[in-house]
Amino acid sequence: MITATPPPAPLSQAPHTLLAPTPSMTPSVRPARRQEAAALAELSQPFVRSGALRERPASLYAARAADFLVAQGPGGRLDGCVGLRVHPAGPGEGRGPVGVLYNFCVAGQRQGHGVGAGLLRAVLSVARAQSLGALFTATTGGGGLFLRYGFAPTTVRLAPQSWVASLDPRRGARILARVL
Repeated sequence: MITATPPPAPLSQAPHTLLAPTPSMTPSVRPARRQEAAALAELSQPFVRSGALRERPASLYAARAADFLVAQGPGGRLDGCVGLRVHPAGPGEGRGPVGVLYNFCVAGQRQGHGVGAGLLRAVLSVARAQSLGALFTATTGGGGLFLRYGFAPTTVRLAPQSWVASLDPRRGARILARVL
């Protein structure tokens, strides 16, 4: 099969083309590799410094590489990542397994280019394929992307208790959830 790509429209005819990501700009989303632990830690550092993420050692990223999806940009660089940890139902919780999204970050120069949305769509697809009943996340920011994708504020009593116990109350994070 042969395909042709038409030349881009002149800016005077299509000014919106500067705002919309193009296929060549959109990174591919794939599972992380254990050997990318240092790159995941490095990608997360600006968010750790700002207080948006907790610091995690590269050894944790290596041990939990299977939890992560990464957005890989041109040249192989990592433009973003998100972890998905599955929590089976605890005794007496009366629910099936759910997921917790964590360490969701996008490199500063790639924010606003659809990288976060691509990661979120991919992790939602993975969660559905694993038959998870809901996804939870904690955010110290506004959570706009999560809200646009159907997440809503929830209470700690609905979230997996093992995860809730790991949250640092000094951070003032909001818990969001989405039923799948």
